Amino acid sequence: MTLTAAVSLLSACAARQAPPPTVAAPPQPRSVRLLPNTPERETARLEKRREDVEVDTREGERTPRIVVTAETQPLRLDGAQARLCGDEACTQGFAVDNFLLLEVLDAKGQVSRRAAVGFTDSVFIGNEQVDNLGRRAFTFEPNEVDITHLLPESEPFRLRATALDFWGVGRVTDLFLRLEPGTGRGEDDLRGQ
Repeated sequence: MTLTAAVSLLSACAARQAPPPTVAAPPQPRSVRLLPNTPERETARLEKRREDVEVDTREGERTPRIVVTAETQPLRLDGAQARLCGDEACTQGFAVDNFLLLEVLDAKGQVSRRAAVGFTDSVFIGNEQVDNLGRRAFTFEPNEVDITHLLPESEPFRLRATALDFWGVGRVTDLFLRLEPGTGRGEDDLRGQ
């Protein structure tokens, strides 16, 4: 009984001396505007071309025309999940005709990764085929296109988004990058970024 009392007394003292655990408030989700809403225009009226890009298409032009392009300020992923949406709150989807070219730039401004999203077949830059993300479509639901694996985990980066068109009309709705803290890469991602 004396031993039990001593253990209870020591446990109680240890519990009183241990500081209460502090729980920091989780970071809030944030959204970064990638592209503004750009109304529909005929392909022939889009003057600038992305000369280094080639689209494998039987209809339209192989060198796509630029609908609009923009680049973010430096960002960090830091464990967040990165998805595309059509509004800041990520309740709206987005649309693009024909496709988005997403380019990840490192701290020195060099392109480290690329991906295409939208209604297109194969896209090439030089001899390199650009990965297609998501389904082949003109419209996407909010959070449907996850680009987390495209971005470096802990290094700073900028994201350049270019809406490109090669047939008919070109347009894009508002486009946002949504960063949701604490839901980043899955455990099976072994790329070591």
